[in-house]
Amino acid sequence: MMAGSGKKGPTADSARGNSSGDADGQRVDRRQKAQDRRERLIAEHRAEAASHTFETSDEVVIDGNAFLKPTAATKEEEETASSASVVSVGEPSSSTLSGAQMPGWQLPQIGGEDWQENPDPVAESDPLEKARVRLAALEGKSALMARGGAGAGGFSRTLSARAEEEVRHDQCAQGRRVAVYDEHLHAEGHALPPFEVYVHMPYCYRRCGYCDFNTYVTQDFGEGASQRDYAATAVQEMRRLRLWQEMTGQPSRLASTVYFGGGTPTLLPTRDLAAMLREIQTLWGLAPGVEVTTEANPDTVSAASIRQLADAGFTRLSLGMQSAVPHVLKTLDRTHRQKNVELAVRWAKNAGLSTSVDLIYGTPGESMDDWRTSLEAAISLGTDHISCYALTLAPQTRMGRQVKSGEIAPPSDDDEAAKYRLADELLSAAGYRWYEISNWAKPGKEDRHNLGYWRGADWAGIGPGAHAHYGRLRTWDSRHPLVWTRQIRRQILPWAGSEWVDDTENVEETVMLGLRLREGLSLDRVAQTAGMPVGAATLERLQAEDLIERFDGPDGEPRIRPTLRGRLLNDAVISVVLDDLL
Repeated sequence: MMAGSGKKGPTADSARGNSSGDADGQRVDRRQKAQDRRERLIAEHRAEAASHTFETSDEVVIDGNAFLKPTAATKEEEETASSASVVSVGEPSSSTLSGAQMPGWQLPQIGGEDWQENPDPVAESDPLEKARVRLAALEGKSALMARGGAGAGGFSRTLSARAEEEVRHDQCAQGRRVAVYDEHLHAEGHALPPFEVYVHMPYCYRRCGYCDFNTYVTQDFGEGASQRDYAATAVQEMRRLRLWQEMTGQPSRLASTVYFGGGTPTLLPTRDLAAMLREIQTLWGLAPGVEVTTEANPDTVSAASIRQLADAGFTRLSLGMQSAVPHVLKTLDRTHRQKNVELAVRWAKNAGLSTSVDLIYGTPGESMDDWRTSLEAAISLGTDHISCYALTLAPQTRMGRQVKSGEIAPPSDDDEAAKYRLADELLSAAGYRWYEISNWAKPGKEDRHNLGYWRGADWAGIGPGAHAHYGRLRTWDSRHPLVWTRQIRRQILPWAGSEWVDDTENVEETVMLGLRLREGLSLDRVAQTAGMPVGAATLERLQAEDLIERFDGPDGEPRIRPTLRGRLLNDAVISVVLDDLL
């Protein structure tokens, strides 16, 4: 579902930093580290993908290649798919993966190079490779001398087995530490946070010029690392993760929400999405009233496929609309038409699914009238939820390189701030209420999964590059699908790394996440977490500058939340509070 694809909070206008005061180098470093942590926490959970356009003829042309458009599924095909996909909440079920395509669809197979250099080259990002090299060095051998056997990567079988055992031992130690942390919470009378599951499907038809998420247009990297085999491999990761939790004594919790992001999850056959959801139910169970979301490109769904998703237990569809203006979509490398969005929303409503659309503002060449047109078009859809994200361009993306070369103008802070204000005005007037800086919803229709991130829920992260949160433990999977697949096949969790959040970092997370929400930051919780309260002078200063408002929470506890100006200057507000505490 958030970061370089434009999915982040609004940037500040020329007043940025007026509330933060001067900071020494240590505080600057700390704030940068905190900002990096926040971006990493959410970066793989709000991804948006690009795809192709289905025209009205029998073929669709993509980059000069013709492919068959989707055809209507027969009644027999729909009934077969539906009967095979039903998931009943709270009950265990078997998991059977099907390699067949979704009924009624003939999907093109598009290869080619990804549009940006992968930041994790395969050889350098493989944790097992690193462990083998380290063990070889301890034995007084160079990596080259240690090679030559028949084991993985050319290392001897003995050394490779030792490396795998070392990785497993470290992962078990991390799991036991989580179990001890959870026991400590229980002993002090604290309830464990909700548990969620995020599944990252990294494949796309094409890569949008603004996207810096972990996505790939190459559909087959070999060794089973492919779009076709993705679901089966993801299920293996789920099973390995659940075994890790059980073996290390972590408490079992039902999944309160499930979210399929990417990439473009709806490139997979519906049967594969249903099978992964059934496996989650089998391993963890689904809480009553579970929210199950999948992201989708408007061009990768049909009335039949959406009905099948609903029958499989999905409850929510999040569509990447981005804009309703053709020239803006073209700049963003989006290929769908607004009609596709309208049809997808209608089909989802007919199937009983809750609906959401994502918009991006600040695209080069987008006027204020263009942005108003997109907002009004989104509102007219009658969706339950609308997200609005400021465009941000990472330097390694295609659009980032175009900005560097002067081919296109960079996004303007002032322009984005003005567009954020317009979004808040129009959405509020239409009955949508902001509940997180970049998100508005009809009452009761908030995105519960993403709210869990902001509230400090625990979640399992499945798929290449997916991040996870277990108590104070943070883990992230290997980004490259080939490395990820190799690790799973070696019977280890496919982590690229992990870290344990210390007390200072825990305070930073608590403040940063709470100050993005309408429900606000509990001052009592901050005082308990930090060991000291936020100073009265700091609160008065922020309130006097119209950056926060103070109010009482449901239990009468004092809280603060950002005003409209505070949302625009959110980083500055966070910095002021953290400077007072740390």
